[in-house]
Amino acid sequence: MRFSRRRPDEPEINLIPFIDVLLVVLIFLMLSTTYSRFTELQVNLPSANSERLRERPGEIIVSVAADGRYAVNRQPIDGRSVDLLATELRQAAGGRDDAVVIISADATAAHQSVVNVLDAARRAGLQRLTFATQTSGNAAR
Repeated sequence: MRFSRRRPDEPEINLIPFIDVLLVVLIFLMLSTTYSRFTELQVNLPSANSERLRERPGEIIVSVAADGRYAVNRQPIDGRSVDLLATELRQAAGGRDDAVVIISADATAAHQSVVNVLDAARRAGLQRLTFATQTSGNAAR
């Protein structure tokens, strides 16, 4: 008796469940991912609830206007270069290395203008820096 050898059936790969699982994972990732655009980031400058300190003789107040103009101790500076600002800061410090630079920037001033003040203070050898804020009561006006 001769039995015929049966050829084994070739296995079939069913792709439908695989595609279903991939689509569920894709939908999950699309819904859980947050998209952020840093170019549209809006920053509100801080306000603080603190008492105003009395003026000390070692303070140098640097004002930054909205259009990028600078003033050191309420004296406007002709020009916007970092070197000129560093020279003015050295003169305002009068050789004191413990002088405190207070940066009072307009809320709409360019970030680069404030960074220029920081760079000028570093070039002038002034290491004590702080930022001026407005109290919460003045923010509503």
